[in-house]
Amino acid sequence: MTGGGPKYEIAEGQPLPDDLLLEPRKERIDKVIASRTRNLVVVLDRLEDSFNMAAVLRTCEAMGVQEVHVVRNPDVPWSPNTKVTQGCDKWLDLTRYDDFASCHRALKARGFSLQVSAVRDGAQSLFDLKFDQKVALVFGNERFGVSDEVLSLADGVFWLPMSGFTQSLNISAAASACITRAVAWRLEHLGRHGDLSPEETVVLRDRFRLLSVKQRGRLYGTHVKRG
Repeated sequence: MTGGGPKYEIAEGQPLPDDLLLEPRKERIDKVIASRTRNLVVVLDRLEDSFNMAAVLRTCEAMGVQEVHVVRNPDVPWSPNTKVTQGCDKWLDLTRYDDFASCHRALKARGFSLQVSAVRDGAQSLFDLKFDQKVALVFGNERFGVSDEVLSLADGVFWLPMSGFTQSLNISAAASACITRAVAWRLEHLGRHGDLSPEETVVLRDRFRLLSVKQRGRLYGTHVKRG
């Protein structure tokens, strides 16, 4: 998993980010972290379009989804379009896997229910899903959707109801709609979206403050230049 850990530690004698940031920026960071969740995560299965990769990351960051889990496409490298991400990826935790089975094991060990987006007989409407427990929303390849392996390991399959003649959406648009729905459900039924523990809050606050220092590369080294 990228983000956090030793690479964000400050060496002795280096200036502390707290001393370099203005209070409004620190308040902004605290507000963002208060709305961060690790109980709703997104899984991207073998995406191939750099725009879609970037657009989903941007949606996740904007909507407070801290974790994105990426299953490698053997034919296309993971390379989100930087003109689209605009640096938003540095605020996220990205975990990469060589195959979906590895992703599935990791998330199930943490207690997640994996809900896969696919139009299939018996699929549940997105609007009927509940998000009061740990849920991973899984989105598949732009051309082929999710694989048979993903469907066989899924805890549930859902589809996004549409009322027009158009009955499919680009992966980035579909993910945006589903994530927004999940966040709205959590706000309506739980009263809040953020769910970080006090310990997770401290770790993420320290990381975000460090990443907010404009000259962090010069001050702390190239290992924190981009996050």
